[in-house]
Amino acid sequence: MNTRASSGEILVGQTIGFSGNPLTEGPGTARHDARGAVLIKDGKIAEVGNADDLRRAHPEADVTDYGDRLILPGFVDAHLHYPQTAIIASWGKRLIDWLNSYTFPEEIRLSDPAYARQIAGRFFDLSLGHGTTTVASFCTVSPVSVTAFFEEAEARGLCAIGGKTCMDRNAPEALTDTAQSAYDDSKALLETWHGRGRLSYAVTPRFAPTSTREQLEALGALWAEFPDCPMQTHLSEQTDEVTWVAELFPEARDYLDVYEQTGLLGRGGLYGHAIHLTERERRRLLEEGGALIHCPTSNTFIGSGLFDMGGLAAEGQIIGLATDTGGGSSFSMLRTMAAAYEIGQLRGTPLHPSALLWLATEGSARALRLEHRVGTLAPGTDADIVVLDLASTPAIAQRAAEANDIWEAVFPTIMMGDDRAVHDVRIAGKRWQAGA
Repeated sequence: MNTRASSGEILVGQTIGFSGNPLTEGPGTARHDARGAVLIKDGKIAEVGNADDLRRAHPEADVTDYGDRLILPGFVDAHLHYPQTAIIASWGKRLIDWLNSYTFPEEIRLSDPAYARQIAGRFFDLSLGHGTTTVASFCTVSPVSVTAFFEEAEARGLCAIGGKTCMDRNAPEALTDTAQSAYDDSKALLETWHGRGRLSYAVTPRFAPTSTREQLEALGALWAEFPDCPMQTHLSEQTDEVTWVAELFPEARDYLDVYEQTGLLGRGGLYGHAIHLTERERRRLLEEGGALIHCPTSNTFIGSGLFDMGGLAAEGQIIGLATDTGGGSSFSMLRTMAAAYEIGQLRGTPLHPSALLWLATEGSARALRLEHRVGTLAPGTDADIVVLDLASTPAIAQRAAEANDIWEAVFPTIMMGDDRAVHDVRIAGKRWQAGA
């Protein structure tokens, strides 16, 4: 037996943990240790504490000392479209035009297995390079794209959620299925991938405008059969989309009611954007425990609107944070946090750095119902970790040097940081290296 290996590895640096939700309870819920440490054993976080204490308690453990760099849980991206990787930052369209001009033509290409694998591999490497270790992604209508996503995630040992996007109208013929084939294909993929290693399958209607009532009901029935699976879709992203849904479903009380009537509202539901909500929709989401996923770079890039983080958080809504690649304009959760701060400023409710970090880690993990596995440094969780250099560029370094506390030190990295700030990434304890 290799005693030294079984003793694990101690990561030393600054650490931040949370005893509550800083969105609603304030930054006092954060615990900062300027000389903290994380003990990793067998791919799990075994202990978290003061570096000197852990080193004395585990003298046989290997030690990696990151100095004053910040050790955090790996970022959790709760809503994105990996098939749109190659078209990220495509110029200047509103949602429906953007889908028709860029998204749908690109998604058709992912019916080719080789191309799907290429894009999936590129996506995961880009995300990992920005410190994101858990994602929830829409795939395309083709099962080939789902297989590529999960195979590439599995090869990297990642915790990942994905699902076949289902559409049976208002989309190109090459991207449409039927109510029955959506159910059959989704169930077959679910039974293949859900619960395999660190993977989860999500029932995935794209959004109400691209599904008939029959298809939504079929997917609602599938979710009822497998309620431990997440369900992901879009909700009230743009005002013209809301109007379109009202025209397509005149019997529904509002946009959310379309999902409610078809069995697609409930705990484990992931509702992307959720900007233009009625009071009834907000009440029902809270009652049923659906999670709202804030996609700030996408909301500004496509001109969708300003998410009501302050009001929704005060209500007790479950909220996650996401890049929304490729409607979102960055693979970086740091840039996504910065955009969330900027939108908060525009609404008069700026977010404290502690709330931003919490949203990008534990908050998104809770939205995905994965907080028992990822998103925290809690003992027993998977050792998915990002280590941030808080002086990664001259501009960031000169500001951080004047910081009076940890929040003034980390905020410049949130606002100006990119992949250069990502010093190290661990997946279940193992160091990730680009191209390895």
